[in-house]
Amino acid sequence: MTDTATIDALRREAIPLALDEHYSHVLECIGDASLVLLGEATHGTQEFYRLRAEISKRLIVEAGFDAIAVEADWPDALRVSRYVQHGATEDRSPEQALSGFQRFPQWMWRNTEIVSLVEWMRAHNAHVPQPEQRIGFYGLDLYSLHASMQAVIDYLDESDPAAARRARERYACMEHASPDPQHYGYAAAFGLRADCEDELVRQLREMNAEAAVYVGSPGGAVPDELFYAQQNARVAKNAESYYRAMFQRGDASWNIRDTHMADTLQALRAHLNRRPGRKPARIIVWAHNSHLGDARATEMGERGQLNLGQLVRQNYRLGEAFLIGFTTHTGVVTAAGEWDGDAELKPVAPSRIDSIERVMHAVAHGIGDFLLPITGNRTVQARMPRDKLERAIGVIYRPDTERLSHYFHADVTRQFDALIHVDRSNAVQPLEQSVLWHRDELPETYPSGL
Repeated sequence: MTDTATIDALRREAIPLALDEHYSHVLECIGDASLVLLGEATHGTQEFYRLRAEISKRLIVEAGFDAIAVEADWPDALRVSRYVQHGATEDRSPEQALSGFQRFPQWMWRNTEIVSLVEWMRAHNAHVPQPEQRIGFYGLDLYSLHASMQAVIDYLDESDPAAARRARERYACMEHASPDPQHYGYAAAFGLRADCEDELVRQLREMNAEAAVYVGSPGGAVPDELFYAQQNARVAKNAESYYRAMFQRGDASWNIRDTHMADTLQALRAHLNRRPGRKPARIIVWAHNSHLGDARATEMGERGQLNLGQLVRQNYRLGEAFLIGFTTHTGVVTAAGEWDGDAELKPVAPSRIDSIERVMHAVAHGIGDFLLPITGNRTVQARMPRDKLERAIGVIYRPDTERLSHYFHADVTRQFDALIHVDRSNAVQPLEQSVLWHRDELPETYPSGL
């Protein structure tokens, strides 16, 4: 149990969100950072989505940020980007623009908070006359293996039919495998079939060579559609590696995924930098705390995992990136009970007594939800308990095995630049609600149980 003096000292440094309803103190903490990484302790908490959206809006309007990049697949997010940027699309509503998100877990992006954000982004862009200056919405993840291969072929069918034929021949290696990439990964990892790595690498190299022609020309700007196709080729190549690595020992698949996200962020920034206007390009990133908090400050990092937050800190100058973690003590969350399961409304068990969330819960007493600056704050750096447990709820939540499934040791003073704590949180509302997602199913005595 953390001593009272420590709690009091941290409380004096905390900034109640009730007194910072427009998040001015958050923006002051961020300062001149051009990469702002906004985390979440769960994939299904309404307040995390809403807070990130409001902070993102102010960064876009007042600090000139250019894009939001999220923990989502590139083709699905690009469809949303076309809609919010008033590009070539048949979508006529945010719900239609988000309909590409069909893979589990749909609710991560098909929820009411994202609908509101997409509406705002489109309205904001309506007042930006230059299309190249309109704010985009991009995906950093790599699960869209088949969709990305098809997107490459679709682009080449329009721009270079001969190159499209070559791409079809290379990608046929994957098309002849099971439609489930995990089945391919298993067979390739254990020598039951030849892997397709070389073919996908060749296709990416060809796309990179085409882009390099533009980079070497006067102006040096790669057309958007070519860049989008090039990124899809990168997704396909890295996804193939990821699915093979799933069946290897250690953290290879995790590291491939987070390295891909870091590479995608870097490529996106480089692409936006070639456009006229503010440089360097400024990007907001949304992803889980486990991806955005510096892995070197966690037990996962000690055993060999790296992550996006660590790579960003390593790849960019000091002060260029700002990492904000989000925590909660209790409440309700949208999550599944098993992989590919329906979205459920689940109670979040009160945080463990030996966790950082319990420390934050004690700090919240009397002040409510708050922002806690860490970097540059000597008091917080000196008084914050080190090596506490930290909770991570992903798309699956299993309270019965919570310690094993959802907690890990971390030093938040090295993991993040600031924390935002929501003491009692609510569940994000999915656009598609199963019979398991009903607010009236929670007992009237929740969360006390009395």
